[in-house]
Amino acid sequence: MGSRNVVVFEDFFPAMVEKLGAEGFMKELSNGLQLLVDGDKGVITFESLKRNSALLGLKEMSDEEVVCMLREGDLDGDGALNEMEFCTLMLRLSPELMNNSRNLLVEAILNFYALCQICIN
Repeated sequence: MGSRNVVVFEDFFPAMVEKLGAEGFMKELSNGLQLLVDGDKGVITFESLKRNSALLGLKEMSDEEVVCMLREGDLDGDGALNEMEFCTLMLRLSPELMNNSRNLLVEAILNFYALCQICIN
């Protein structure tokens, strides 16, 4: 029986959200984006993802796999991932977070409301 290259994804996002809260978790996702972003363009491009794929433990990714990753998250069709697309993709990759997304939304809304109250007063 031949061996196959298999990427095993362990979902650490729920534990991160529990520890950091919704706002802290989103900040960490934004920090992750900065590791992969093209410094000149401010988005994740094919070139920047290919160049930085070793940071993800995926240094052997083929060009086709890189294109598939970009295509999966590219909501506006520009061939790159902006911050919103990257964060959306990361959340979609976490089944448990998707199941608990309502709780995260409520927490984010309450935090925003509290911030608005501070600004008003």
